Amino acid sequence: MSYADKIFKNNIRDILENGTSDEAYEVRPKWSDGTPAHTIKRFCIVNRYDLAKEFPIITLRKTSLISALDELFWIWQKKSNKTSELKSHVWDEWAVPDSLQNGELTIGKAYGYQLGIKHKYKEGMFDQVDRVLFDLKNNPHSRRILTNIYNHSDLSEMNLYPCAYSMTFNVTGNKLNGVLNQRSQDMIVANNWNVVQYSALIHAFAQVSGLDVGEFVHVIADAHIYDRHIPFAKELLTREEFPVPTLTINKEITNFYDFKVSDFALSDYQCSPNIKLEVAV
Repeated sequence: MSYADKIFKNNIRDILENGTSDEAYEVRPKWSDGTPAHTIKRFCIVNRYDLAKEFPIITLRKTSLISALDELFWIWQKKSNKTSELKSHVWDEWAVPDSLQNGELTIGKAYGYQLGIKHKYKEGMFDQVDRVLFDLKNNPHSRRILTNIYNHSDLSEMNLYPCAYSMTFNVTGNKLNGVLNQRSQDMIVANNWNVVQYSALIHAFAQVSGLDVGEFVHVIADAHIYDRHIPFAKELLTREEFPVPTLTINKEITNFYDFKVSDFALSDYQCSPNIKLEVAV
């Protein structure tokens, strides 16, 4: 049984049994028919995954490793906000023509855009990703290795405020650990997607920095299930788990920016069928 499956089921059960509904309040998200998209939520869920033991992808339903990594690299390698540079359509609902980029569709000054802004340090100019990579190689035991894309001065120009907004890296011994802080998460649609992405990021950063992988800790301030997803959530609790698949990474890669989606592969990934769910916007 996948430990990720166990955590995922525990989170769903906790939200359904102990969560609080927001049906009595006005909410921002809407369904495609204009109906308010209400949720049942739990405040502050914290999950820990030991990446040295297994890669935390669930088997209760399929998580597309290829699409998840494509978005991860779009943000962390390309540092892009252009949806034309992303193969999946996960950001289509938030894409609008950008007058500063010849009308190209972008998500505004969000996610990759923030990571690509250069900042002045005593060692020189770095963007946030390059600064993390520099510190992991030159000062790995620093307690200051982190990124933060919740830039208040640019929020008005973001088409969606960042959900997963901060990543803190910490080296213990020779193991690279990471803490992802997330203000809000649609548990059914996005939880394992983000877990897979940031676990893979830790694997990639560890490899190019000469480190081993340690723990991935996921802190979710508002963990919720949308009202129209509750029947599927209950079905997931009844599903059988499959054996844990094995992640393999191209060990020849020594530069983070050389990684491609094809450098990551899952062996023996068995899972139950997925169900396409409407996303509240």
